[in-house]
Amino acid sequence: MKLKLIILMIAAYLLGSIPNGVWIGKAFFNIDIRQHGSENIGTTNTYRVLGTTAGTIVMILDISKGTVAALLPIIFHVSLFSDNLSKLIFGILAVIGHTFSIFDRFRGGKAVATSAGMLLAYNPYLFLLAVVSIVIMISIFSMVSLGSMFTFTLITVVSFLTGDRVLTPLALLLTIFVFYRHRQNIVRIKNGTEGLVPFGLNYWHKHQHQL
Repeated sequence: MKLKLIILMIAAYLLGSIPNGVWIGKAFFNIDIRQHGSENIGTTNTYRVLGTTAGTIVMILDISKGTVAALLPIIFHVSLFSDNLSKLIFGILAVIGHTFSIFDRFRGGKAVATSAGMLLAYNPYLFLLAVVSIVIMISIFSMVSLGSMFTFTLITVVSFLTGDRVLTPLALLLTIFVFYRHRQNIVRIKNGTEGLVPFGLNYWHKHQHQL
């Protein structure tokens, strides 16, 4: 049982480590997204560099990494203390993999989509809340970074208010980590130089002034 647990934990990390944006960029576009845009391997930079279709595919794959990894202990009947805690432990291994990928010299993305995937496995209702939150924020401000930071904060607050003692401390740690990973974005937001996605009220407003 211990060997099975170790193998599954390694598998969760390796799943998270898959750099979907890098591999898709190289395989289908002959582009290394680490050399373009923000040089990040995640969904947002994939949208910027490779376009909407590739960005959407990478987003789905990155979410799926977190979901599948979190469900590994349930699928293979290996439990750590409880099913819910097991989902979070395995999910966080995928998040670590995405952020410190063995396939990318232990570098990686900001783990927003992979964390969302973990949340989907843990609590689909909170995942839906997160989706609605980030869609609204991006639709208004046209900034994925701002939407991500706000949504992580929201999930932390909601999990605390609903008395989820399992999720709350992890959500808080992930929120702090996401803010840290977005520290350069925060500076650009303050300076008014943060990159915008090509939709949303803020993008439309700035685009109108440039015409």
